[in-house]
Amino acid sequence: MENEQTRVPPHVLFLPFSAQGHINPAFQFAKRIASKGVKTTLAVNVHLSKSVQIKPSEVGIETISDGFDETGPTTGAKNDDHFFTTFTEASMHSIRQLVRKYEKSNNPFTCIVHDSICPWALDLARELGLVGATLYTQSITICTLYYYAFSGLLPIPVTDYPVLLPSLPPLMLVDMPSTVTDPEEEPVVHQLLISQFSNIEKADWLFFNSFDKLESEALRMMSEKWPRVKTIGPTTPSMYVDKLVEGDVDYNINLYKPTDDAFYVKWLNGKEKGSVVYVSFGSIVELGEEQMEEIVGGIKQSNKSFLWVVRDKEVDKLPGNIAEDDAGLLVPWCSQLEVLAHEAVGCFISHCGWNSTMEALSIGVPVVAMPLKWDQPPNAKLIEEMWGVGVRAKANEKGVIAREELERCIREVMEGDEKGEVIKRNARKWRELALEAMDTGGSSDKNIEEFVASLSSNMN
Repeated sequence: MENEQTRVPPHVLFLPFSAQGHINPAFQFAKRIASKGVKTTLAVNVHLSKSVQIKPSEVGIETISDGFDETGPTTGAKNDDHFFTTFTEASMHSIRQLVRKYEKSNNPFTCIVHDSICPWALDLARELGLVGATLYTQSITICTLYYYAFSGLLPIPVTDYPVLLPSLPPLMLVDMPSTVTDPEEEPVVHQLLISQFSNIEKADWLFFNSFDKLESEALRMMSEKWPRVKTIGPTTPSMYVDKLVEGDVDYNINLYKPTDDAFYVKWLNGKEKGSVVYVSFGSIVELGEEQMEEIVGGIKQSNKSFLWVVRDKEVDKLPGNIAEDDAGLLVPWCSQLEVLAHEAVGCFISHCGWNSTMEALSIGVPVVAMPLKWDQPPNAKLIEEMWGVGVRAKANEKGVIAREELERCIREVMEGDEKGEVIKRNARKWRELALEAMDTGGSSDKNIEEFVASLSSNMN
């Protein structure tokens, strides 16, 4: 009988799309299954491998070409009319070569886990005789909405409101993703998101960065259509949730260079518990000068201390009256997890990207939602109306959130009236439910164990 110690483990190749919000959950999922005895390798594109430092982990790293070696695919998706052809053909060719290289090793690949916006990877997995698994890095709710658009149940562009669809809450115009209300604004992005269901029937597994109790209705609908639907989230680093993956304290890849954490942590240490407003709009979204000025005004009128992530290319948009004093600190980038987990932080002004949303839920920080585009508006609706962990700032007729409105939201979340206390209580509740899902025997943990067991049985 084969010695248990010499048995070759399954080997999973992860293929994320090279944007921060896609890389993070893929890398975290890879680390999670690596902690359960599976060999994992993450493929990063040439541009990423040359431009960022990847912290060592138990996940192997391989470099592939996606046809955008100088700029990265996020630029190509915006500007290149031939994006799909270039990206798909170059990526498939490079991945074929990588898989064949490992076929000659003592631990060839047995499975591909690919980003859902790269459905061609499922066809490639079939071609290469590998298990094919799809990883959805956005909410189940928004993916359900995109599926309805793909299947024709939701006509595009959406013009009639409210939108009433099975398993989803009623959606008004302000709740809808920009990709279905104005598909011509970013046609390549629209096509990427809608086409992720083009060959879904070929997937052996469909993984969502969510957990069962968080989006139960949308999950039920998806599971009824495709029994292989499984939640594996939140993919927040383990040390901030269940602490089962040793040393898992961050995401390992940052597309932006963080500020020295000793600097802003020391600043936070000097603040009272729950007194600081943390402000961040993620790695891609850009604000206009007027909106930046209104954010400054709203925070100052609230009389709260603030820590604001302002990327270098956005600094020139700041008003001249934001001179930093003891009440405020600007940083070009930071460890968001470390900041959110600090006891001084009492509120998170967020664009409501899915990773930021899951981090806030996992750590239990109330949110002031300022969604701008893509999946952010429906995420904001979930935050305010479905989970009750925050409030949504309402834009004026110019599409700008005025300082008075932002001040109202900050005070509502942070000060001790009844609504603020309910929001804080809900934030604590969802933090506990996120922990429950990822802890040993929790819903997400059991789904991950099932996947690992299936891969191992295929090796026998």
